Parts: sequence; C-alpha cells; structure tokens
Amino acid sequence: MLETTETDGEDGPARPAPEGCPGDDCRYFNRELSWLAFNERVLAEASNRDYPLLERLRFLSISGSNLDEFMMVRVAGLAGQVRRQIEEISIDGMTPSQQLTAIHEKVLELEMEQQRSWAELKDLLADQGIRIIGDERLDSPRERWLKEFFLEHIMPVLTPQAIDPAHPFPFVANQGMGVLFSLSRVSDDEPVMEMVLIPPALPRFVRVPGDEAVYISVEDLVCRHAESIFPGFRVHGHGVFRILRDSDIEIEEDAEDLVRHFRSAIQRRRRGMVIVLQLQGKFDPAAEELLRNQLGLDRALVIKTGGLIGMTGLSVIVDEDRPDLKFEPYSPRYPERILEHDGDCFAAIREKDIVIQHPYESFEVVIDFLRQAASDPDVVAIKQTLYRAGKQSAVIAALIAAAEEGKSVTAVVELKARFDEEQNLMWASQLERAGVQVIYGFVDWKTHAKVSLVVRREGEGYRTYCHFGTGNYHPVTARIYTDVSFFTADPKAGRDASRLFNFITGYVEPRRTEMLSISPIGLRDKLYERIDVETANASNGKPAQIWAKMNSLTDPDLIDRLYAASNAGVEIILVVRGICCLRPGIPGLSENITVKSVIGRFLEHSRIWAFANGADLPNRRAKVYITSADGMSRNLDRRVELLVPMRNRTVHDQVLGQVLLANLLDNEQSWLLAPDGHYERTDPDDNPFNVHRYFMTNPSLSGRGGALSSGRKVPKLALRRGNI
Repeated sequence: MLETTETDGEDGPARPAPEGCPGDDCRYFNRELSWLAFNERVLAEASNRDYPLLERLRFLSISGSNLDEFMMVRVAGLAGQVRRQIEEISIDGMTPSQQLTAIHEKVLELEMEQQRSWAELKDLLADQGIRIIGDERLDSPRERWLKEFFLEHIMPVLTPQAIDPAHPFPFVANQGMGVLFSLSRVSDDEPVMEMVLIPPALPRFVRVPGDEAVYISVEDLVCRHAESIFPGFRVHGHGVFRILRDSDIEIEEDAEDLVRHFRSAIQRRRRGMVIVLQLQGKFDPAAEELLRNQLGLDRALVIKTGGLIGMTGLSVIVDEDRPDLKFEPYSPRYPERILEHDGDCFAAIREKDIVIQHPYESFEVVIDFLRQAASDPDVVAIKQTLYRAGKQSAVIAALIAAAEEGKSVTAVVELKARFDEEQNLMWASQLERAGVQVIYGFVDWKTHAKVSLVVRREGEGYRTYCHFGTGNYHPVTARIYTDVSFFTADPKAGRDASRLFNFITGYVEPRRTEMLSISPIGLRDKLYERIDVETANASNGKPAQIWAKMNSLTDPDLIDRLYAASNAGVEIILVVRGICCLRPGIPGLSENITVKSVIGRFLEHSRIWAFANGADLPNRRAKVYITSADGMSRNLDRRVELLVPMRNRTVHDQVLGQVLLANLLDNEQSWLLAPDGHYERTDPDDNPFNVHRYFMTNPSLSGRGGALSSGRKVPKLALRRGNI
C-alpha cells in the first residue's frame, strides 16, 4: 500500500495539464512534473529487454537515486513554501500546494512501478544465479556463515535503543534507515519497543560466499538475527523505515566567511525537515504512530510498501562480476592528432583546434593537457574552474604538481555544487596547502563554466591554450556522460578566458568579449540574437532552422522566443534529455517545434546550439556553439556560464554534422514529447539508428589527423523530413 499525509489545501486539487492551449496557463509544462516524466523514462529502461539484466537493474537503481535527490531538494523546497504560506505561482499557473499534491500522486505511481520492476528483475536474476533473499533459509554452512558475519561485523556497530519516556527518541539522519521491533520481556511479559538504526558505514547488501551469488540486505540481516540483539525478549514483529530530509542549502548573502558558512550548512542539512517516510513490512500501528509523531511530519509523503526501500542501494548488486549480464566493455579512443605529435597536446592544438566527444574519446586527453602543463618548464600559469571534480581527481593532482613546480596556479572551486560541497571543501584545502590560489567565486552565483587556461612562453612572447567543456572535470562521469571538450589556441578565446577569470576572481566585469559569450552578462542576449536572425530569415522566405541539445529547458522567456520563432516559420528540433517546460506541436504556438529525449547506455549531457543562418541545416555557414549552460533561468541569469562558437571547419562539421545530427537521427533510444506532456518511444521501423552505437563504432572527424585520409571513412549522416 502507498499513501501520503498530504491533503488538498484551500487551493483545491492540482489541475491536469490541458491537451490544447486556449489560454496562457497552458503555454508551459510544470517543471517538477516534467522532471518526474524524465525519471519515468529512466525507470522504463529497467524493463528494456534489449539491455543485459544487470544494466536493467542499474537503471532501477538510478531511478531511485534520482527520485531521492528530487524529493530532498525540489519537493522539500515546495513543502517549505507551503509551510511559510508562500503563494508563488509556477509558470504553468499552479500554487505550491497544488504542485505538491500533483507531485505526491505521481511519486506514488513511480514508487509502485519501481516495486513492480524490482519484483520482475529479482525473479529474472534468480534464474541467472543471482538470488536476493529475505527471510528464506539457506543450507547449514551458509546459515552459519551469515550468523558469524552478523555477530562479528554487524552486531558490534549496532546500538539498540528502547523507546519509552526514559529514553529520548533518537535522531534519524537524512537517508537514514532503521528497524522498529515490537518485543516483550520473557521475565515479566512486559511489552517493549526498540529501535535499531543502521549505521551508514555498513554495506547495503551482503554477499554470501560461494559460486552462486546470494545477497541479503543489511536490514533483513538485522531482522533475521533479532534474537541475538535482544536476548531475553520475544520478538513479535518488526518494521523497516527510511527517511529523507530537506537537503537544500540556502546561501546567506551577508555570509562573511563562505567556507565556514558551508561547513555549518552541511551540518544543518543532515537535520532538515522530514520530506519522505518510507515504511516496509507490517508495522505495528503503535510503532508507526510513534514514528509519525516523533519525526514531526508536516507536508511529508508517507510510503508504505511490502517491497524494497532505498532502491539506490541496488548498485551494489550491479557490481556483481557477471560480464555476461552487462554491456560489453567499451574502451574510449585517444585522439590520433595528439598521438601524431608524440603526445604533445600543445603542438597538436597549436596546429588546429580539436573537439573531443566523451566518453567515446578518452577524457585522459584533458588530464594529459593539465599534466603536460604542470611539467612543462615553459608554462608559467594555469587557471582552472572546478565545479565537480570527483573523489579521486587527477585534475587536482595535476594542479598541485604545477604549484609545486613553482607555476602560478589559480583554481576556482565552486562550493555551491549541490551534494559535492563537502568534497569541494576538501579539495580546496589540499590545493591551498600546495600553494594554489583558491577562489570561491561569487556568493550569489555558481561558477558553472568549464574552463582550463594555460599560458605558455613561446619565442618572444606568450601563447594561451584553452580547454572549454560541456561537462565537469570528473573522471567517473566522463566515462558515462556524453560531453564535448574543445581545445584551442585562438588568441581571441585566450583573451576572453582571461577576462572570464578576472571577472570571477576580481569582479572585473568584461566590457566586451571577442569570441565567447558569458552568463549572466551576455549569453542570453547572444542566444536571442541568433534566434531573432532565424525568425527574420523565416519571415523573409529564407531557410530558417534551429537545432539544440540540452539537459533542461525551463526558462519562460527563452521558451517564448522559440515560440515566436516557430510562429514565424522557423523549424526547431530540440533534444532535451530531462525537464522540458516548452509545449511542442500546439497550433498557433509551437507547431514547428519538435522535442525529443534520448535515454540510453550513456547519459546525454552535452549542450549544443546550431542556427541555420540562411541555408538548410546542416551547412557550413551555420552558427554552431557549445555551452556549459542549459536553457534554465538559473544558467542564464544566476550562474557564470560560457557559450563557445565552433569556427574551425573540422570542429564545426563534427559538432553539427555528427554529434548533433546523430542525436536527431536516433530512433532506438528516443522519446518524443507530445503536446499533452506525454512521451512516446520512437519506432525504429526498418531504419534503426542508435546514437551511442554509432559513436562507439565510428571514429570522429576532429582529432583524427592523418588517419582521417588514410583510415576508414566516417559514415555521412543525413536528415530527411519524417526522420523525427
């Protein structure tokens, strides 16, 4: 059973999205419901029979992790608005209370679908020799091993706590899990209620040794050995619970010390308001009532299920050594252009701009760029933005090495990178100890631009080499996120990148830029300028098209600009992986706009814009840009972002005629957004095309050097009307 404590407020129930568009209220989709639709597409991959079984389980785990973060941040924010009686209306005309009601209903649907997927996958895994047990008995040797493991590794870290007037109710941390036991003392038959909180350091699932993979969750292991925890008591029942708390961090504009502020804010986050209470099993009614009262539920979602709680923990089982149940391993290529220069990144970039598409081409080239800069005696300065660098960061190591070599090294570390704040504070401390000048950027704005700048002494002067990316300097996500890296020694790019760093480090706002567009100063204006050119071309009877790829599109002003372009006759195709508030295909509003989402083996993360500029796309005259910014108000107005033009012919052709076009052509992993907000899978028919398979099997144009003329040709892609 699934339920919620939420009830309709004075605003009444949430309005369903209308199918047509007679008024202003339906010009946009609701942001939060659109995100839930995205996670629904992720969850659907758990049922994709074309995927290996453990990969399907991975998608189920990802959907659980996604939903946890959504509840801890977005839903927590709405619940806070309701508690504070803030009546801010969303762009689709809903109050916070209406949104919360609609979200809770949809979340309950998603939870039920997750449980259905888990039950199906659990049976399929058992057929393949991977069993997940609960209270089922094993043979004697394995039962003995479980008992010994519990007594030696689990029992010592557990602290049972009686729940009565003499013992205060224990604090349950964010994402904390525990078990409530209903007991009676054997000596006097006195009823007792006990809570056992499961420390986060314990493994989520325990694997029993043996050729057959047998897993048991840590909470089931605790329940299984309750007699060992409570000698002298009878166990009458138990119930497993898990909570999620408000995990957003509010920035105080007058914070005197940003580092100290974030250290204390991280501590406060662990004690935020409860947003979700998950209950598993047959809870004793008195125990459940106690939980509800002690946790102070207010506008919280209560979910009861007989299945698994904490789906994100399934990632442990995904790691089982069964290559036959996973995607075939993929080894990214290293750019041949750089190999032709004996690994000299600077020589290759100096010859010609290079675009690298990760993960098909190795992220190691980005690391090598920084390592070479660190060891090159002619390099005098390195400047680097760091939004997310991961737990084992070769980028950090390279910057430290450069500082220890006596080079001038500046690192802009973003403390406001959600859920990476603690990690980034740790990196900042290490960098400072090594002599790196660490800057924390703006209090109000996140620095989200991805830039490396290297100044090298050459001849009688200096040359600046730059790396611009659409993704983070994160070694793990670089293997699973599709992103674009652009290397250039263009002096204009170098001067603009220097202006960007001066803006961040010294608040020196650039009066003009020669090549780059910087948010929040002029990036929005540049996009508007290019959209308006296409609108004018369409009005004058010229070919007019816009192709764009991004993670989210929520900014109403940008959406309105695209609506106006559509009404003028501009053909617009958008690849929006996640949230999309633009409503496509509405006569008189957006009939010339198509929106699709690609969900597959890799997470589509690159952000690209292409404008036809007077001829049908793709063409050599088209204006093509990569960017760190999504189509969201926060990216355009409240973050430091970059929009970078692709001017070199080869990189222009790769980004437009390969990366962007292949995403448009994909019909095996794509979903089309309908005017009513629903997504439908595309049908490959007789012409299947998989964008991920294409790039895994075909080398790129940029970075190939002499191999481009002597090696296997890259298949030429073509977009025909009706392909999408």
